[in-house]
Amino acid sequence: MMWNVEEFVRAAGVTVDELAAYVDESQRGVAPVIRRTPPRELAGRLGLARWIREGGMTPEGYAEFLRVYLAEGTRLHHPAQLGHQVAAPDFPSALADFVHGAHNNPMAIYEMGASAATVEFEVLRWMLSKAGFGEAGGGVLTHGGSLANLTALLAARASAAPGAWTEGVPGDLALLAPVSSHYSLTRAAAILGLGERAVMSLDVDALGRIDVARLPEALERVRRAGRRPMALVANACATGTGLYDDLRGIGEFCAANGVWFHVDGAHGASALLSEGHRHLLDGIDLADSLIWDAHKMLRTSSLAAAVLTRREGDLDAAFRQRASYLFYGEQGFDLIGRTVECSKAELGLKIFLNLAWRGERGLGEYVASQYATAHRFWELARERPGFECPYEPESNIVCFWYGTGDQVGIRERLMDDGAFHLTSAEVGGVRHLRITVMAPATDDKTLEALLDRITEPETTTGPR
Repeated sequence: MMWNVEEFVRAAGVTVDELAAYVDESQRGVAPVIRRTPPRELAGRLGLARWIREGGMTPEGYAEFLRVYLAEGTRLHHPAQLGHQVAAPDFPSALADFVHGAHNNPMAIYEMGASAATVEFEVLRWMLSKAGFGEAGGGVLTHGGSLANLTALLAARASAAPGAWTEGVPGDLALLAPVSSHYSLTRAAAILGLGERAVMSLDVDALGRIDVARLPEALERVRRAGRRPMALVANACATGTGLYDDLRGIGEFCAANGVWFHVDGAHGASALLSEGHRHLLDGIDLADSLIWDAHKMLRTSSLAAAVLTRREGDLDAAFRQRASYLFYGEQGFDLIGRTVECSKAELGLKIFLNLAWRGERGLGEYVASQYATAHRFWELARERPGFECPYEPESNIVCFWYGTGDQVGIRERLMDDGAFHLTSAEVGGVRHLRITVMAPATDDKTLEALLDRITEPETTTGPR
Protein backbone atom coordinates (compact mmCIF):
# COMPACT_ATOMS: atom_id res chain seq x y z
CA MET A 1 0.00 0.00 0.00
CA MET A 2 1.58 3.24 -1.15
CA TRP A 3 1.75 6.35 1.00
CA ASN A 4 -1.12 8.79 0.91
CA VAL A 5 1.18 11.80 0.80
CA GLU A 6 -1.60 14.26 1.54
CA GLU A 7 -2.59 12.33 4.67
CA PHE A 8 1.06 12.16 5.70
CA VAL A 9 1.41 15.94 5.43
CA ARG A 10 -1.68 16.45 7.59
CA ALA A 11 -0.51 13.92 10.21
CA ALA A 12 2.99 15.39 10.19
CA GLY A 13 1.52 18.81 10.86
CA VAL A 14 -0.40 17.37 13.81
CA THR A 15 2.82 15.80 15.10
CA VAL A 16 4.74 19.07 14.93
CA ASP A 17 1.96 21.04 16.60
CA GLU A 18 1.48 18.57 19.43
CA LEU A 19 5.20 18.10 20.06
CA ALA A 20 5.81 21.85 20.03
CA ALA A 21 3.07 22.39 22.62
CA TYR A 22 4.36 19.47 24.70
CA VAL A 23 7.97 20.68 24.78
CA ASP A 24 6.92 24.27 25.48
CA GLU A 25 4.68 23.17 28.35
CA SER A 26 7.44 20.89 29.67
CA GLN A 27 10.17 23.53 29.57
CA ARG A 28 7.94 25.96 31.45
CA GLY A 29 7.27 23.34 34.11
CA VAL A 30 3.49 23.83 34.09
CA ALA A 31 2.65 20.11 34.06
CA PRO A 32 3.77 17.22 36.26
CA VAL A 33 7.23 16.00 35.29
CA ILE A 34 6.18 12.36 35.59
CA ARG A 35 2.95 10.37 35.70
CA ARG A 36 2.74 6.77 36.85
CA THR A 37 -0.68 5.65 35.67
CA PRO A 38 -1.08 1.83 35.98
CA PRO A 39 -0.62 0.09 32.60
CA ARG A 40 -4.14 -1.33 32.37
CA GLU A 41 -5.74 2.04 33.07
CA LEU A 42 -3.41 3.80 30.66
CA ALA A 43 -4.05 1.25 27.92
CA GLY A 44 -7.76 1.99 28.24
CA ARG A 45 -7.23 5.73 28.19
CA LEU A 46 -5.19 5.41 25.00
CA GLY A 47 -7.71 3.05 23.40
CA LEU A 48 -4.94 0.63 22.50
CA ALA A 49 -7.02 -2.53 22.15
CA ARG A 50 -9.56 -0.78 19.94
CA TRP A 51 -6.96 0.76 17.64
CA ILE A 52 -5.10 -2.54 17.33
CA ARG A 53 -8.29 -4.47 16.61
CA GLU A 54 -10.08 -2.04 14.30
CA GLY A 55 -7.48 0.33 12.85
CA GLY A 56 -8.89 3.30 10.98
CA MET A 57 -6.90 6.04 12.68
CA THR A 58 -7.19 9.45 11.00
CA PRO A 59 -5.11 12.61 11.56
CA GLU A 60 -7.88 13.80 13.91
CA GLY A 61 -7.90 10.56 15.92
CA TYR A 62 -4.14 10.57 15.91
CA ALA A 63 -4.07 14.08 17.39
CA GLU A 64 -6.24 12.96 20.31
CA PHE A 65 -4.14 9.82 20.84
CA LEU A 66 -0.82 11.72 20.68
CA ARG A 67 -1.98 14.34 23.17
CA VAL A 68 -2.73 11.69 25.80
CA TYR A 69 0.36 9.66 24.91
CA LEU A 70 2.69 12.62 25.46
CA ALA A 71 0.96 13.80 28.63
CA GLU A 72 1.29 10.36 30.24
CA GLY A 73 5.03 10.06 29.64
CA THR A 74 8.03 11.49 31.49
CA ARG A 75 8.85 15.05 30.48
CA LEU A 76 12.60 15.13 29.86
CA HIS A 77 12.58 18.87 29.05
CA HIS A 78 10.94 19.70 32.41
CA PRO A 79 13.08 21.67 34.90
CA ALA A 80 12.19 19.14 37.64
CA GLN A 81 13.39 16.19 35.52
CA LEU A 82 16.45 15.23 37.58
CA GLY A 83 16.23 11.47 37.23
CA HIS A 84 18.05 9.32 34.76
CA GLN A 85 20.93 9.98 32.39
CA VAL A 86 18.79 10.48 29.32
CA ALA A 87 19.00 13.60 27.19
CA ALA A 88 16.41 16.29 26.84
CA PRO A 89 16.83 16.00 23.07
CA ASP A 90 17.58 19.12 21.07
CA PHE A 91 15.27 19.67 18.10
CA PRO A 92 17.86 19.01 15.35
CA SER A 93 18.19 15.46 16.67
CA ALA A 94 14.41 15.12 16.58
CA LEU A 95 14.46 16.18 12.94
CA ALA A 96 16.98 13.42 12.25
CA ASP A 97 14.60 10.85 13.75
CA PHE A 98 11.80 12.20 11.59
CA VAL A 99 13.95 11.95 8.46
CA HIS A 100 15.09 8.43 9.33
CA GLY A 101 11.52 7.32 9.93
CA ALA A 102 10.73 7.95 6.27
CA HIS A 103 14.16 7.57 4.67
CA ASN A 104 15.02 4.34 6.54
CA ASN A 105 18.47 3.66 5.12
CA PRO A 106 20.05 0.84 7.21
CA MET A 107 23.55 1.99 6.40
CA ALA A 108 25.83 -0.65 7.90
CA ILE A 109 26.06 -1.69 4.23
CA TYR A 110 27.21 1.38 2.31
CA GLU A 111 25.04 0.72 -0.74
CA MET A 112 21.98 0.80 1.50
CA GLY A 113 22.63 4.35 2.67
CA ALA A 114 25.60 6.19 1.20
CA SER A 115 24.68 9.60 2.62
CA ALA A 116 23.93 8.23 6.10
CA ALA A 117 27.16 6.22 6.14
CA THR A 118 29.22 9.19 4.97
CA VAL A 119 27.74 11.39 7.70
CA GLU A 120 28.64 8.72 10.27
CA PHE A 121 32.21 8.50 8.92
CA GLU A 122 32.71 12.24 9.43
CA VAL A 123 31.08 12.32 12.87
CA LEU A 124 33.37 9.48 13.94
CA ARG A 125 36.43 11.29 12.56
CA TRP A 126 35.44 14.26 14.72
CA MET A 127 34.97 12.10 17.83
CA LEU A 128 38.27 10.28 17.27
CA SER A 129 40.01 13.64 17.00
CA LYS A 130 38.45 14.92 20.25
CA ALA A 131 39.56 11.73 22.04
CA GLY A 132 43.13 12.15 20.79
CA PHE A 133 43.07 9.01 18.63
CA GLY A 134 43.44 10.88 15.35
CA GLU A 135 43.73 9.29 11.91
CA ALA A 136 45.02 5.96 13.25
CA GLY A 137 41.84 5.28 15.23
CA GLY A 138 38.66 3.48 14.27
CA GLY A 139 35.05 3.89 15.24
CA VAL A 140 31.43 2.94 14.77
CA LEU A 141 28.08 4.12 16.16
CA THR A 142 25.84 1.63 17.92
CA HIS A 143 22.39 1.57 19.49
CA GLY A 144 23.37 2.36 23.07
CA GLY A 145 26.19 2.26 25.60
CA SER A 146 25.58 -1.34 26.65
CA LEU A 147 26.07 -2.52 23.09
CA ALA A 148 29.03 -0.17 22.75
CA ASN A 149 30.73 -1.68 25.83
CA LEU A 150 30.10 -5.17 24.46
CA THR A 151 31.62 -4.20 21.11
CA ALA A 152 34.70 -2.66 22.72
CA LEU A 153 35.26 -5.76 24.84
CA LEU A 154 34.91 -7.94 21.75
CA ALA A 155 37.83 -5.98 20.33
CA ALA A 156 39.75 -6.52 23.57
CA ARG A 157 38.98 -10.24 23.45
CA ALA A 158 40.20 -10.47 19.86
CA SER A 159 43.47 -8.88 20.97
CA ALA A 160 43.94 -11.17 23.99
CA ALA A 161 42.61 -14.36 22.39
CA PRO A 162 42.62 -14.13 18.57
CA GLY A 163 41.21 -17.64 18.21
CA ALA A 164 38.22 -17.09 20.48
CA TRP A 165 35.78 -16.44 17.62
CA THR A 166 36.29 -19.90 16.15
CA GLU A 167 37.73 -21.96 18.99
CA GLY A 168 35.84 -20.56 21.97
CA VAL A 169 36.89 -18.40 24.88
CA PRO A 170 39.95 -19.47 26.90
CA GLY A 171 39.14 -20.10 30.55
CA ASP A 172 41.91 -17.89 31.90
CA LEU A 173 40.72 -14.46 30.76
CA ALA A 174 39.74 -11.82 33.33
CA LEU A 175 38.08 -8.42 33.17
CA LEU A 176 39.32 -5.93 35.76
CA ALA A 177 36.80 -3.27 36.78
CA PRO A 178 35.79 -1.22 39.83
CA VAL A 179 32.51 -2.04 41.57
CA SER A 180 31.28 1.37 40.44
CA SER A 181 31.30 0.27 36.80
CA HIS A 182 28.08 0.17 34.80
CA TYR A 183 26.24 -3.15 35.03
CA SER A 184 26.63 -3.62 31.27
CA LEU A 185 30.30 -4.55 31.79
CA THR A 186 29.43 -7.62 33.84
CA ARG A 187 26.63 -8.47 31.44
CA ALA A 188 29.06 -8.15 28.52
CA ALA A 189 31.48 -10.53 30.25
CA ALA A 190 28.72 -13.11 30.53
CA ILE A 191 27.64 -12.64 26.91
CA LEU A 192 31.25 -12.95 25.75
CA GLY A 193 31.56 -16.31 27.46
CA LEU A 194 33.91 -15.20 30.24
CA GLY A 195 31.28 -15.53 32.93
CA GLU A 196 30.61 -13.20 35.84
CA ARG A 197 33.34 -14.79 37.92
CA ALA A 198 35.89 -13.53 35.42
CA VAL A 199 35.08 -9.94 36.45
CA MET A 200 37.63 -9.16 39.14
CA SER A 201 37.19 -6.06 41.28
CA LEU A 202 39.79 -3.33 41.46
CA ASP A 203 40.63 -1.59 44.72
CA VAL A 204 38.76 1.70 45.07
CA ASP A 205 38.57 4.63 47.45
CA ALA A 206 35.56 5.39 49.66
CA LEU A 207 33.76 6.97 46.69
CA GLY A 208 34.33 4.09 44.28
CA ARG A 209 37.21 5.57 42.27
CA ILE A 210 40.05 3.29 41.20
CA ASP A 211 43.02 3.39 43.57
CA VAL A 212 45.89 3.71 41.09
CA ALA A 213 48.53 2.98 43.74
CA ARG A 214 46.99 -0.46 44.33
CA LEU A 215 46.76 -1.52 40.69
CA PRO A 216 49.94 -3.64 40.95
CA GLU A 217 48.29 -5.63 43.78
CA ALA A 218 45.18 -6.15 41.67
CA LEU A 219 47.20 -7.42 38.73
CA GLU A 220 49.10 -9.77 41.00
CA ARG A 221 45.78 -11.15 42.38
CA VAL A 222 44.66 -11.86 38.84
CA ARG A 223 47.83 -13.72 38.03
CA ARG A 224 47.78 -15.69 41.27
CA ALA A 225 44.26 -16.80 40.35
CA GLY A 226 45.71 -18.29 37.17
CA ARG A 227 44.16 -15.68 34.93
CA ARG A 228 45.39 -13.04 32.51
CA PRO A 229 43.71 -9.66 32.03
CA MET A 230 41.66 -9.23 28.87
CA ALA A 231 40.96 -5.58 29.72
CA LEU A 232 40.90 -3.07 32.55
CA VAL A 233 37.92 -0.70 32.72
CA ALA A 234 37.89 2.86 34.07
CA ASN A 235 34.94 5.22 34.49
CA ALA A 236 34.63 8.65 32.93
CA CYS A 237 32.43 9.22 34.77
CA ALA A 238 30.87 6.62 37.11
CA THR A 239 27.15 6.18 36.49
CA GLY A 240 26.16 6.32 40.15
CA THR A 241 28.26 9.23 41.42
CA GLY A 242 29.41 11.13 38.33
CA LEU A 243 33.03 10.96 39.51
CA TYR A 244 35.96 10.43 37.13
CA ASP A 245 38.76 7.90 37.53
CA ASP A 246 42.39 8.99 37.13
CA LEU A 247 42.68 8.10 33.45
CA ARG A 248 46.30 9.12 33.05
CA GLY A 249 47.52 7.13 36.03
CA ILE A 250 45.51 4.08 34.98
CA GLY A 251 46.50 4.42 31.34
CA GLU A 252 50.19 4.60 32.16
CA PHE A 253 49.91 1.51 34.34
CA CYS A 254 48.12 -0.40 31.59
CA ALA A 255 50.68 0.63 28.97
CA ALA A 256 53.57 -0.44 31.19
CA ASN A 257 51.98 -3.84 31.84
CA GLY A 258 50.53 -4.65 28.44
CA VAL A 259 46.91 -4.48 29.61
CA TRP A 260 44.09 -3.35 27.30
CA PHE A 261 42.73 -0.08 28.71
CA HIS A 262 39.00 0.51 28.18
CA VAL A 263 37.29 3.75 29.23
CA ASP A 264 33.54 3.82 29.77
CA GLY A 265 32.97 7.45 28.86
CA ALA A 266 29.30 6.95 28.02
CA HIS A 267 28.19 9.87 30.14
CA GLY A 268 31.27 11.95 30.83
CA ALA A 269 33.29 11.92 27.59
CA SER A 270 31.30 14.94 26.39
CA ALA A 271 33.28 17.03 28.88
CA LEU A 272 35.98 16.96 26.19
CA LEU A 273 34.01 19.79 24.58
CA SER A 274 34.11 22.06 27.66
CA GLU A 275 37.30 24.03 28.13
CA GLY A 276 36.71 24.17 31.87
CA HIS A 277 36.14 20.42 32.26
CA ARG A 278 38.22 18.57 29.68
CA HIS A 279 41.00 18.19 32.28
CA LEU A 280 38.78 15.53 33.89
CA LEU A 281 39.60 13.33 30.88
CA ASP A 282 43.37 13.87 30.94
CA GLY A 283 44.94 10.64 29.73
CA ILE A 284 41.98 9.45 27.66
CA ASP A 285 44.27 9.31 24.63
CA LEU A 286 46.05 6.39 26.33
CA ALA A 287 42.91 4.24 26.12
CA ASP A 288 42.81 1.31 23.73
CA SER A 289 39.04 1.68 23.51
CA LEU A 290 36.45 4.24 24.57
CA ILE A 291 32.68 4.49 24.44
CA TRP A 292 30.88 7.83 24.23
CA ASP A 293 27.08 8.21 24.30
CA ALA A 294 25.60 11.04 22.27
CA HIS A 295 22.15 10.40 23.75
CA LYS A 296 23.35 11.72 27.07
CA MET A 297 25.34 14.95 27.04
CA LEU A 298 25.35 15.58 23.28
CA ARG A 299 21.55 15.92 23.45
CA THR A 300 20.54 13.41 20.81
CA SER A 301 17.49 11.23 21.20
CA SER A 302 18.04 7.61 22.16
CA LEU A 303 20.09 5.83 21.03
CA ALA A 304 23.45 6.83 19.56
CA ALA A 305 26.68 5.61 21.15
CA ALA A 306 30.20 5.60 19.72
CA VAL A 307 32.79 2.83 20.04
CA LEU A 308 36.25 4.28 19.43
CA THR A 309 39.58 2.45 19.31
CA ARG A 310 43.06 3.94 19.25
CA ARG A 311 44.05 1.52 16.47
CA GLU A 312 41.53 1.00 13.68
CA GLY A 313 42.54 -2.62 13.14
CA ASP A 314 41.53 -3.55 16.68
CA LEU A 315 37.90 -2.71 15.95
CA ASP A 316 37.97 -4.53 12.63
CA ALA A 317 39.20 -7.66 14.45
CA ALA A 318 36.21 -7.73 16.83
CA PHE A 319 33.86 -9.62 14.47
CA ARG A 320 34.08 -12.42 11.96
CA GLN A 321 31.09 -13.20 9.79
CA ARG A 322 29.96 -14.97 6.64
CA ALA A 323 26.88 -14.24 4.51
CA SER A 324 27.08 -14.75 0.78
CA TYR A 325 24.33 -12.20 0.14
CA LEU A 326 26.28 -9.46 1.96
CA PHE A 327 29.98 -10.19 1.96
CA TYR A 328 31.47 -10.37 -1.48
CA GLY A 329 33.87 -8.20 -3.45
CA GLU A 330 35.35 -5.03 -1.97
CA GLN A 331 33.86 -4.08 1.42
CA GLY A 332 35.94 -0.97 2.06
CA PHE A 333 33.07 1.38 2.96
CA ASP A 334 30.84 -0.97 4.95
CA LEU A 335 30.52 -0.67 8.73
CA ILE A 336 28.78 -4.00 9.26
CA GLY A 337 32.09 -5.66 10.15
CA ARG A 338 32.31 -3.49 13.26
CA THR A 339 28.86 -3.92 14.77
CA VAL A 340 26.38 -6.45 16.08
CA GLU A 341 23.69 -4.69 14.06
CA CYS A 342 23.07 -5.19 10.35
CA SER A 343 20.02 -2.96 9.93
CA LYS A 344 21.61 -0.03 11.71
CA ALA A 345 19.75 3.27 11.95
CA GLU A 346 21.09 6.56 10.62
CA LEU A 347 22.62 7.40 13.99
CA GLY A 348 25.25 9.81 12.75
CA LEU A 349 22.59 12.17 11.42
CA LYS A 350 21.38 12.92 14.98
CA ILE A 351 24.84 13.96 16.13
CA PHE A 352 25.63 15.80 12.92
CA LEU A 353 22.49 17.95 12.97
CA ASN A 354 23.03 18.90 16.63
CA LEU A 355 26.59 19.90 15.72
CA ALA A 356 25.45 21.68 12.57
CA TRP A 357 22.94 23.76 14.53
CA ARG A 358 24.79 24.33 17.82
CA GLY A 359 28.41 23.82 16.88
CA GLU A 360 31.06 22.15 18.97
CA ARG A 361 31.23 25.26 21.13
CA GLY A 362 27.48 25.28 21.76
CA LEU A 363 27.46 21.67 22.88
CA GLY A 364 30.44 22.36 25.11
CA GLU A 365 28.60 25.27 26.70
CA TYR A 366 25.64 22.99 27.39
CA VAL A 367 27.92 20.48 29.17
CA ALA A 368 29.52 23.25 31.22
CA SER A 369 26.12 24.68 32.15
CA GLN A 370 24.73 21.37 33.40
CA TYR A 371 27.89 20.65 35.38
CA ALA A 372 27.66 24.14 36.92
CA THR A 373 23.99 23.67 37.86
CA ALA A 374 24.82 20.40 39.64
CA HIS A 375 27.63 22.14 41.51
CA ARG A 376 25.20 24.87 42.49
CA PHE A 377 22.85 22.26 43.97
CA TRP A 378 25.76 20.92 46.03
CA GLU A 379 26.42 24.44 47.33
CA LEU A 380 22.76 25.05 48.21
CA ALA A 381 22.29 21.65 49.90
CA ARG A 382 25.36 22.10 52.10
CA GLU A 383 23.90 25.34 53.45
CA ARG A 384 20.72 23.63 54.64
CA PRO A 385 20.39 21.75 57.93
CA GLY A 386 19.93 18.01 57.61
CA PHE A 387 21.52 17.65 54.16
CA GLU A 388 24.77 15.77 53.65
CA CYS A 389 26.79 15.44 50.43
CA PRO A 390 29.53 12.78 50.42
CA TYR A 391 31.61 14.54 47.75
CA GLU A 392 31.93 17.68 45.64
CA PRO A 393 30.45 16.88 42.21
CA GLU A 394 32.68 16.69 39.15
CA SER A 395 29.86 16.36 36.62
CA ASN A 396 26.11 16.92 36.46
CA ILE A 397 25.41 14.08 38.92
CA VAL A 398 25.08 14.69 42.67
CA CYS A 399 24.37 12.20 45.46
CA PHE A 400 23.07 13.50 48.78
CA TRP A 401 21.34 12.49 51.99
CA TYR A 402 18.61 14.16 54.00
CA GLY A 403 17.70 13.57 57.62
CA THR A 404 17.78 10.11 59.16
CA GLY A 405 14.89 8.47 57.33
CA ASP A 406 14.36 6.28 54.31
CA GLN A 407 15.83 8.04 51.28
CA VAL A 408 13.86 5.90 48.82
CA GLY A 409 10.70 6.88 50.69
CA ILE A 410 11.54 10.55 50.17
CA ARG A 411 11.96 9.90 46.45
CA GLU A 412 8.60 8.14 46.24
CA ARG A 413 6.89 10.99 48.05
CA LEU A 414 8.28 13.52 45.58
CA MET A 415 7.27 11.43 42.58
CA ASP A 416 3.77 10.54 43.74
CA ASP A 417 2.33 13.86 42.60
CA GLY A 418 4.78 14.34 39.73
CA ALA A 419 6.51 17.28 41.38
CA PHE A 420 10.09 16.01 40.87
CA HIS A 421 11.79 13.05 39.27
CA LEU A 422 15.04 11.96 40.92
CA THR A 423 16.79 8.67 41.49
CA SER A 424 18.86 6.92 44.14
CA ALA A 425 22.28 5.28 44.35
CA GLU A 426 24.58 3.72 46.92
CA VAL A 427 27.74 5.54 47.97
CA GLY A 428 30.05 3.65 50.28
CA GLY A 429 27.33 1.04 50.79
CA VAL A 430 24.78 3.65 51.95
CA ARG A 431 21.77 4.53 49.82
CA HIS A 432 21.55 8.22 48.90
CA LEU A 433 19.23 10.38 46.85
CA ARG A 434 20.67 11.29 43.44
CA ILE A 435 20.01 13.98 40.86
CA THR A 436 21.24 14.19 37.28
CA VAL A 437 20.92 17.65 35.75
CA MET A 438 20.01 17.13 32.08
CA ALA A 439 17.27 19.63 31.19
CA PRO A 440 18.47 23.11 30.18
CA ALA A 441 15.40 24.54 31.96
CA THR A 442 16.65 23.48 35.41
CA ASP A 443 17.75 26.55 37.36
CA ASP A 444 18.29 27.85 40.90
CA LYS A 445 14.54 28.22 41.39
CA THR A 446 14.11 24.52 40.60
CA LEU A 447 16.90 23.50 42.97
CA GLU A 448 15.56 25.59 45.84
CA ALA A 449 12.07 24.19 45.28
CA LEU A 450 13.43 20.63 45.41
CA LEU A 451 15.22 21.28 48.68
CA ASP A 452 12.07 22.88 50.09
CA ARG A 453 9.91 19.91 49.09
CA ILE A 454 12.32 17.40 50.60
CA THR A 455 12.15 19.15 53.95
CA GLU A 456 8.37 19.39 54.01
CA PRO A 457 6.61 17.09 56.49
CA GLU A 458 5.13 14.10 54.72
CA THR A 459 1.60 15.01 55.80
CA THR A 460 1.70 18.27 53.80
CA THR A 461 2.37 16.63 50.46
CA GLY A 462 -0.18 15.44 48.00
CA PRO A 463 -1.50 16.14 44.52
CA ARG A 464 -1.07 19.71 43.39
